[in-house]
Amino acid sequence: MRDTGRRQRFAEAARDERPDLALLCLLVAAEAEPKTGEADIDTAQIELDRLAGLLPFRPAEGAAGWARALADLLGRRCGFHGTPADYRRLESSLLTHVLRRRRGLPILLSVVWMEVARRAGAPVYGVALPGHFVVGFGDPAAPEGQVLADPFDGGRVLTSADAELLVAGSTGTPLTPSMLAPAEPREIVLRILNNIRAWAAARPERSDVQVWAVELSLLLPSHPARLRYEHAELLVQRGDFRGGAAELEAYAEVIAAVDPETAESVQRQALAARAMLN
Repeated sequence: MRDTGRRQRFAEAARDERPDLALLCLLVAAEAEPKTGEADIDTAQIELDRLAGLLPFRPAEGAAGWARALADLLGRRCGFHGTPADYRRLESSLLTHVLRRRRGLPILLSVVWMEVARRAGAPVYGVALPGHFVVGFGDPAAPEGQVLADPFDGGRVLTSADAELLVAGSTGTPLTPSMLAPAEPREIVLRILNNIRAWAAARPERSDVQVWAVELSLLLPSHPARLRYEHAELLVQRGDFRGGAAELEAYAEVIAAVDPETAESVQRQALAARAMLN
């Protein structure tokens, strides 16, 4: 049984004018582990505060100085980094575990970097490169002074060539300026939930994880409409024919104006799901 109060808190936090990225990530982790209590969330926030307190006050050399300070503290002294094996673990997408294990996916390690740096007053933001999330330091409006760092690699500072290789390796396309734009907190949370959905989709026995990841994604103010269809299919697969049919009907209504043929097909799926109730 899911905690509806916690989900309401997630929905409200996602709609804040200035969303608290750490809180949203911690609420995602709490959804994965329902026994997580308020004390666990507070402990994680306190750990981020503690780490921020270990950073020097306004290091020299601006953005480059901040990048080196974070790499020294989090990457070298604290041992935060990633390994290929981390891609196979759900815990690598849960901030509570990443703070304890000091291992995780690039995007979760980047959340740690960003939240620690932000608390210390650094000009920091997330950069959602295709296939590999990194962090940026400096003024994003002045790309000539931008410094990129890869928390998955212990905070290694990336040259332009390094960033181009990361993008080419993931997409086979060149790096474009738009790829270096700051990622908004809600975009980051949706990407984390997408990773969790992908992890669960490769493990049919964990469809329960895929369901809650989709349901949290649907609570974000902006999300792909097709998530409604994915949610409906999952509910039907798990035997909730009434809930799945209702979601199919809602999705059909959303797309009817732009794709009436698909909407009609989805309506037939809804009827089939309801027939399973007899």
